[in-house]
Parts: sequence; C-alpha cells; structure tokens
Amino acid sequence: MIRIRGLTKRFGDTTVLDAIDLDIEAGERVVVIGPSGTGKSTLLRCLNFLDRPEAGSIAIGDVEVDAARASKKDILALRRATSFVFQNYALFANKTAKENIMEALVIVQGQPRQQAEQRALDVLAETGLAEKADSYPAALSGGQQQRVGIGRAMAIGADLMMFDEPTSALDPEWVGEVLDLMRRVAERRQTMLIVTHEMQFAREIADRILFMEGGRIVEDGPPAQILDAPRDARLKQFLRRVA
Repeated sequence: MIRIRGLTKRFGDTTVLDAIDLDIEAGERVVVIGPSGTGKSTLLRCLNFLDRPEAGSIAIGDVEVDAARASKKDILALRRATSFVFQNYALFANKTAKENIMEALVIVQGQPRQQAEQRALDVLAETGLAEKADSYPAALSGGQQQRVGIGRAMAIGADLMMFDEPTSALDPEWVGEVLDLMRRVAERRQTMLIVTHEMQFAREIADRILFMEGGRIVEDGPPAQILDAPRDARLKQFLRRVA
C-alpha cells in the first residue's frame, strides 16, 4: 500500500534522510525508534511534504509522487491520503475542539460544513470528548488536546495515520489516555506509522519496528526481534539507554 524509494532530505550540508526505502502494507502498524536527531520525525514530515524531500518517490494508495517534480496538486493529493498527529497538538487556539476537527474536513477534503460538523461530533464521542465539543484548547488538559489532535486525524479517514512522538509533550498523568486511544485506533487495522520512545507501547502495538540511525533504517523486524534480540551494536546501545 505504501512504497517509499530513495527518499532523501538535507538541511544545508547535513543529510537527514539518506535514500530511505520502505514498504508498509495496508493495516500494518509500524513503529519508528532511535536516538534524537536521526531523521525519525523528518521521515514522517516528508511523507506529506511538511518538509520537502530533495529526491525519491512516495506512493500511498493510488497517489504516487516524485519528490523532485511534485506539484501543488501532487502534494495536496498526498496530504489527502495521510493524516498527522503532532507532538505539540497543533490545535488552533481560537477554535473549539469541534471546529479544530472540522477545519481539516472542510479545507483539505472540501466537505460541506454541516457534514463536517456531524463527523466532528461523532469523532469526539469516539474519543470520549463529546462534552468538550465547544471547549477551546486553553480549557483542555494536555491529554485532552492530544486526543482532539488524534480525533482530527481519525476524522479524515486517511490511508495512513502518522504520529510524531504523540506523548512527548504530555505530563505523565495524561500519557495513558492518549496511548489507550491509539490502541483503539490500531485495533481497527488502521495503517499507522508511529515515532515514539514508549518501548512497552511499541512492543504491544507494532507489527514491525524500525530502528533509525544516521538518517538510515538500520534494523527492521517484529518487536521480539528488535527489542529482545537486536543485532546492530547501535540498537543495543540505544535500548540500554531507554530501558
């Protein structure tokens, strides 16, 4: 379902993604781990051109884009095929929980506002936030804000949901409720690409775990192999630090 070939991203003289190749099947849950600064978040951001890659190709469902020649139309098609959950929530402060979910449906997908509003209310009920529909982000806890962010990604119904360290900005007391919601999303066999440092969560939810180092995928395998029987010395060192 998802095919990435030669994906390359540089910031100045620094190569952040070094010709990444990756295939993800429909319904597969793939978790990306690795030290900070190894290209994990950049990989996600390049898949919908929040960061523009210099080279490579991206195919998600029926959408295929050559990074070097991608037009605005190509980029919009990719963004319609993906949804993104940010580590810092990325909610509009001047819009309610309901309106934050509606915005993506109206602007990216072109849904009528009445239809988008009903979908937003349905999603808020699914995330346990029905009573917060008219609340602004400032009146929500960090965990509730992130659940709105996940609800926004759910509402789009994208082929691929991407999560960029969704619990890293949360107080410990709110981490569990966000991970529980992600588990419920995963149970639907939603295709997911997740960057996280929550190793136990990765073990529970992942079909595969990727270990990134130096802008490359160094190891790729099922959780038991990656977490219990790592082969690469860099992965072994990383796991000792996060254990």
